[in-house]
Amino acid sequence: MFVAIIVIVIVVIAAASVLLLANRQRAATGNLSRETRKRDHDATAGESTAAGTELELSEEARARADEAAAQAGAPAVRRRGDITVWEPVDEEEIGVTRRQFLNRGILVAMLGALGTFGASLLAFLWPSSSGGFGGTINAGKLSDINAYIATNAQPFYVPEARTYIQPYPKADLPAAKKVYDDYIYASMEKGIVALYQKCVHLGCRVPWCQSAQWFECPCHGSKYNRVGEKRDGPAPRGLDRFQSIISGDNVTVNTGLLSVGPPIGTNTTGQVAEGPHCVG
Repeated sequence: MFVAIIVIVIVVIAAASVLLLANRQRAATGNLSRETRKRDHDATAGESTAAGTELELSEEARARADEAAAQAGAPAVRRRGDITVWEPVDEEEIGVTRRQFLNRGILVAMLGALGTFGASLLAFLWPSSSGGFGGTINAGKLSDINAYIATNAQPFYVPEARTYIQPYPKADLPAAKKVYDDYIYASMEKGIVALYQKCVHLGCRVPWCQSAQWFECPCHGSKYNRVGEKRDGPAPRGLDRFQSIISGDNVTVNTGLLSVGPPIGTNTTGQVAEGPHCVG
């Protein structure tokens, strides 16, 4: 959830930056560049200097020229030094310029790309609500699970949930109640515990050691008893565990709700190794 919030914040900041850049470009549209203003200033200065040289035409000649032009219907000629009044341009009359169209097109494309990227990233990071790891997975019937454990003297493995299901002794429930979360203890009361297969040291999958009746990690030698409580090795705590829900005779494992393993020193069952270790 925290990662999803960070992704949303990044996408919003990127979109805001793009909008700010587009607004700056739109505000700059129609403004004269520094070089153009300098050329106009130089030309105006040159015109002022040359104004004194216009002595070849007398006022009378200018009047005759204006009169002839008016009779012919020709537009009046602007003389040097005349001031032209600037009038604002109607944006509706101009419409959308090519630069505005391109800017808006680029903005829409960038926002679409950012939105698609953000949505795909959220879909990748967001855990699925049902089906597959990260959701609720059907583990089977409780009677079948208990029969398998009793017959094979090993935990029942649910590959879709990456979970071992082990029985929990009812005689040890008072000690467990002091250690485990309520939703984990609720399944212990009904006789089972669902252990995540990942070693809490560096993430290796922890196999079951049949001879010792413990979970023993082959990567760095961490060892856990039958119910996943840490007994030896570099692991900082016991195996993490999932909520298991028992409805009638059906067992489901909620892999979206993880409970951190018990601290070092926890041994609610008092189980010791029952044979040779698989990992030295």
